[in-house]
Formats: sequence, structure tokens, C-alpha cells
Amino acid sequence: MNSRRALSRTTIIHIAWPIILANLSTPLLGLVDTAVIGNLGDPALIGAIAVGGMIFSFLYWGFGFLRMGTTGLVAQATGADEPGEAKATFYRALFIGIGIGTLLLLFQYPLLSLALGLIDGSPAVESAALSYCQIRIWGAPITLAHLAVMGYLLGIQQTRALLALQLILTGTNIILDLLFVVVFDWGVPGVAAATVIAEIVALVAGLLSARKHLLRQAVSLRIPVSHLFDYAALTKMLVVNRDIMLRTLCLIFAFAWFTNEGAKSGDVLLATNAILMQFVSFSAFFLDGFALATESLIGQATGTRSAQQVNQILIYSAELGFATSFLLTLVFWLTGSVIIAGLTNVEAVRASCEIYWLWAVFAPPVSVACYLLDGAFIGATRTAEMRNAMIASLAVYLMAWWGFESLANHGLWLALYIYFIARAVTLFAYLPRLKLFAGTP
Repeated sequence: MNSRRALSRTTIIHIAWPIILANLSTPLLGLVDTAVIGNLGDPALIGAIAVGGMIFSFLYWGFGFLRMGTTGLVAQATGADEPGEAKATFYRALFIGIGIGTLLLLFQYPLLSLALGLIDGSPAVESAALSYCQIRIWGAPITLAHLAVMGYLLGIQQTRALLALQLILTGTNIILDLLFVVVFDWGVPGVAAATVIAEIVALVAGLLSARKHLLRQAVSLRIPVSHLFDYAALTKMLVVNRDIMLRTLCLIFAFAWFTNEGAKSGDVLLATNAILMQFVSFSAFFLDGFALATESLIGQATGTRSAQQVNQILIYSAELGFATSFLLTLVFWLTGSVIIAGLTNVEAVRASCEIYWLWAVFAPPVSVACYLLDGAFIGATRTAEMRNAMIASLAVYLMAWWGFESLANHGLWLALYIYFIARAVTLFAYLPRLKLFAGTP
């Protein structure tokens, strides 16, 4: 964002709409994965996709700092008119991602054994999930490098390029899903193979896009080793990444807990929650467009040390985010039963979804505040506050579940709602620190 450019709601929409479209492709892919497997007639296979996805949430989302930390630091460097530092931040994140992904490959057997051993699914679910994981893990270096590319493009507000990459990823994945599962009848392994191949294609496209934007800024692709490994910059990046990683692991644990508690009640309820979480994921990815726009804008406002602009960004993003969340709830209310019928042909799962689907319908307005505040704190790289808020919220969530456990699956969804609210409240309490930091020269 150019510091001379007037900030308005239109500014946020201009940045957010490509992100929203890009984000929507992710739950769309989840819907396709669920639909192609869900119509094979075996609820255990739906559960396997849910379990496999949860495991890779731990392995990949745990390193989400490669996207989030990169965005905040690149945006701040851009706001401070330091394109060389923005490039160095991108390269550092890229090398770290490839390194971590390689380690995951080397230690895949103990990692997958431990992960599957913690799941209380049926033998059929665990067997299919293992087949999924053994293929997906080979995309680890690719996926983590792609996170760094996304962080860089978002940090410099190249959201249309981000949209193009996501469309490439999702389009390739969906085509291969249909080919491998529907045509070749590869089942769950086909879904995993489709994802890995699509990730390779998307990374190549992402690196070409980043190269184009670096050259457009008249920045050399080369970088002095001394700049790349600058001690102060590396230390700041590692501290930011450490805090975001701890925060993200808490977040993933919360959703893994949700999935695992559902699995304890059998394959039908596990499949029910997996399908209903598609609605929650859809709304999260949709609303995250405003959160990521907030992240990039506040990052650059922090780079220019404009506390007043930070405050205005927060107001505009809240207005747009809440309005959109109520619209999503209305859409879910009108179309939910039709979507559920399309996602599975298993009558027991359909009937179970009808019992619990209102929890998914009203998730958007309950959760939107925590998404927007997450974006604000990531953009300002106030990661210690994010870490502390998430730890406190996780504790509230677990206590809520134990308190409402007698309500069974309704209690599990109620605890998830309380978790969303706790995240918003704890981050809101830290807002004065964020504004003070943004205005400090």
C-alpha cells in the first residue's frame, strides 16, 4: 500500500476480493474431496479424509509462520521502502520451508505412526488414513516452500497473482481428483496423489510469479550472503516465527481435539462433523479475505508508523467482515440441506447432519472477530500477544468441553463457539499494545 494512497473501505475490498476468491478454492477442493469419496458409499473413507487432513494440518499449518510471518515482515519492509529487505525475507522463508519439508520427509515414519496412534478412529478409518498420509507426505518441501511464496505475494499486495496461483492449484487438484478417483478408481490414495501433483504445479507457477514481481521492482534476484544471514533480521524472523508456530499449534490442536472427540462416537458422527466443518471452513476462508487484507495493510501501516491508519483499517475491516458473515449465515440457512445431500449418499450421515447443521449455519458471525484480529496482529508482527491469547483461549475451550461434555456432540460444537469468542476477547484486550507499537518510531 502506498502511504500516500487514501485508505477507504474500497481499498480493503480491492485487496480482499482476489484473496476471497483464492481462499474459496480451498474449501471447494475440500468439498470435491469429500464428494468423490463420500459417494463411494463407505463412511469410513470420509472419516479417513478428515483424519488425514487433520494430520497434515499439524504437519503443515504448524509451519504456517512461513506464510504469516513472511507477510508481516515483507509488508513492513515495503511500507518502510526497503525492497531489498522484503526480498531477503522471502528468500529466508523459502530456504527454511524447503529445509523443514525435507526433515519431515526424513522422519515421516515415526511422525505418521505417532499421529495415527493418537486417533481414536475405527481400524477401517485408520487404514485408509495411513494410505492417504504415506502419499501426501512427499509433498512436504513443496507445500512449505509454497507458503513462503504466498507470504511474499501477500506482503507486497499482489493478491491477483495469489488468486491465479490458487486457481492453478485447485483446478489441477480437482481435475486429478476426478481422474484418479472417479475414472481410475484409486480411492483415498488417488485424492492424496492429486494433491501432491497439484502442489508441484502451483509452486513452479508461484516462483515464476515472484521472480516477475522482483524484476518489475528493478530488484536483482541475487542477494549478498551477509544480507541473507543478517543476525538482527534473522533473530527477529525466528522470534516472530516461534510465536506464530506456538499459536498455530494451539489452533490446530483445538480442531484436532474436535475431530478426535467426534471420532470416539463412531464413523457416522465423525463423517457428520467432517461434512459440517466444510461449512465452517468455507466461511473461514471467505472471511479470511478481509483478515488477510487487514494483515497486509496493517503491516505496511506499521512500516510507515501510522497508528491513525491502523485504527481506520480495523474499523473498516470490522464493518465489512461482520456484514459478510451475516450474509454467509443466510446463504447457509437457505442451501444447507441441499449441499449436505450432494456431499454424501449415506443416509445415516445425512440424517445426522440434519440434527447438528444449525451449529455450522451460525458459525460465521460468531467467528469473524477472531479472524480479523488475527490478521491485525500478524501484520504488526505482535506475535507474543497472539501466542498468549491463543494459549488462554485454548484453555477456555477445553474447560468448556469438559463442562458441556454431557451434551455430547451438541456440547462439542458449543465449546467450539466459546473458543471462537475467547480468541476474539483475548486479542481485543491486547489492541492498545498493537496501536502503541504501530505509532512508535
